[in-house]
Amino acid sequence: MKNIGLMPGKITVPESRTLEEFLKLRYIEESPAWEYINGEAIQKPMGGAKHSLLQKRLVAVIDGLGSNYEAFPELRCTCGNRSVVPDVVVISTNQLPLDESGEIISSGIDFAPAWVIEILSPAQSQTKVTGNILHCLKNGSQLGWLIDPSERCILVYQPNSLPDLLAGKDILPVLEDLNLTLSVDEVFFCLVTSEKLIQQNSEFRSQNSEVKQALYLALRRIVVYFNKLKSAVLFL
Repeated sequence: MKNIGLMPGKITVPESRTLEEFLKLRYIEESPAWEYINGEAIQKPMGGAKHSLLQKRLVAVIDGLGSNYEAFPELRCTCGNRSVVPDVVVISTNQLPLDESGEIISSGIDFAPAWVIEILSPAQSQTKVTGNILHCLKNGSQLGWLIDPSERCILVYQPNSLPDLLAGKDILPVLEDLNLTLSVDEVFFCLVTSEKLIQQNSEFRSQNSEVKQALYLALRRIVVYFNKLKSAVLFL
């Protein structure tokens, strides 16, 4: 037996189990979610603010195209004896798994998505994340992005070709049916904007504090002056 989780002793699972056994576990949809890789249950690390912002913006941009594809954050993908939860997956609307009432099922998909996007977090192993993307490509995915916020670059994976490292004004490949032109800089623009807003807000607070202090000192001088004036009048 071994411990797997963010806190020692939180959850104990056998060292090996089948994919079918893993999918029956109650805790695998906890946040952050659990993945099944090479016979082991592994919990993803928590992403953080930059990770969440990139994830949210990418989903909004892709869904805003009005295409026959939909983007999903944290959707479980189970195929080829592996169950992973990519940060963003893009799948065709005619592939959406629906229940009897016509609503999308909550257990995820049992095929590789057309496009898989992973956002590298500081606590993540790039090798493991790359392995998940390559696994999806081997099982039918057309495109994979590995976004590295710290380096401001994106590794692009496509079937039957070497990975491509893109940065700056490089235009990113997308699915053929999507009318989307996006550079690496544009992907990270939301982070730059947010960082500037945080910096400006901090500077404003600092300046505001200085103004308050100056006003306070000025008022004190006025009070002292009027007290002296009052004393002088009394002695007249």
